[in-house]
Amino acid sequence: MGDGKRGAGWVLLGLLPLLGLGALLALVVLKGAGVDREDRPPVEELTVERVALPAPHEIVVYVRNGGPEPVTVSQVAVNEALWDFEAEPERTITPLRSAEITLPYSWVEGEAYEIELITSTGATFAAEVPVAVLTPGFSAGTLGRYALIGLYVGVIPVSLGLLWYPFLRRMGASGMNFVLALTVGLLVFLVLDTLLDAMEIAGRLPGVFSGVPLVLSAALLALLGLLGTERLFRRGREGAGRLSTSYRIALGIGLHNLGEGLAIGAAFALGEAALGAFLVVGFTLHNVTEGVGIAAPVLKGEGPRPAHFAGLALLGGGPAILGTWIGGFAYSNLASSVFLAVGAGAILQVVYEVGRLLLEDSVRAGAPVLSAPNLAGFAAGMAVMYATALLVSV
Repeated sequence: MGDGKRGAGWVLLGLLPLLGLGALLALVVLKGAGVDREDRPPVEELTVERVALPAPHEIVVYVRNGGPEPVTVSQVAVNEALWDFEAEPERTITPLRSAEITLPYSWVEGEAYEIELITSTGATFAAEVPVAVLTPGFSAGTLGRYALIGLYVGVIPVSLGLLWYPFLRRMGASGMNFVLALTVGLLVFLVLDTLLDAMEIAGRLPGVFSGVPLVLSAALLALLGLLGTERLFRRGREGAGRLSTSYRIALGIGLHNLGEGLAIGAAFALGEAALGAFLVVGFTLHNVTEGVGIAAPVLKGEGPRPAHFAGLALLGGGPAILGTWIGGFAYSNLASSVFLAVGAGAILQVVYEVGRLLLEDSVRAGAPVLSAPNLAGFAAGMAVMYATALLVSV
């Protein structure tokens, strides 16, 4: 076999361990690995993904079975009173499958409701409606309103931030490096913020999805994928390389803003109008600074054409519109956590790119990378993002 020839025997040798593994797994599944399934209590895990109020006389609870065994919903209580319900596709939910629990219940706008799902084994799983309000349905009017919210939160603030470009171009070399360092600070804060948001949402997923490892894996794959395709963007010229860096910053920020749109859309869909309006104001102020970060790499050299600025604004802010649509009409914890994780990986790759530009410019100018202006810029970027983030969280 050492002569390098590969025949049917070689293929069989490669398949032999897999065949053995398959036989072992079949034995475990069929025989229970020596453990009698009848001797242990059933493991039930039911996750409430969303509660909707699509009509004045209807409550719909979306649930998913994240456990290893089927779960049968036998009773549903609303504010401790048992209520009739219908389940689609059926009351018994198999592992990893989802179901819609519909209750013909006349809810009162503005009231709070506690919903309890009771399984055939007596296990209970709770859901809450903090403030009852009609869930927006899919229509052209609602689609337009959500798009307008995304425009306010994403495209307009990023565009306003890009308007600082002529002012920033008139700064000296140390001033431009200060802006690059400020951009690194902005992006580092966004990486941490996005990654923590992704892990928080992943924590709501059923355990079978391994939410946190999924988030970290998606972020790492996004980072490695973007690093691997870096040369496709640079095209060998410094000007093109700097412009492509701006586009990658806009892409990373856009994925971050997608997450902000998800939060706003979900807040309005769940009836938390006050929270949704507050998020709009906070994210709008928060996102103005992102335009500065997008413009920073192209401060030197020949300025981009106006069409590029329009493209950068749309790429950086436009995903907020998509986010409000997804959050308002089809929110998914799984999709949201993956989107945010990919965004974190994309932003982290841009941190590397902008840091490389800052290093090259500092070496070219004969100045230390960790100079006072650079450190001050990095600290200022972190501080600005933290201060504007307080407007959202307070």
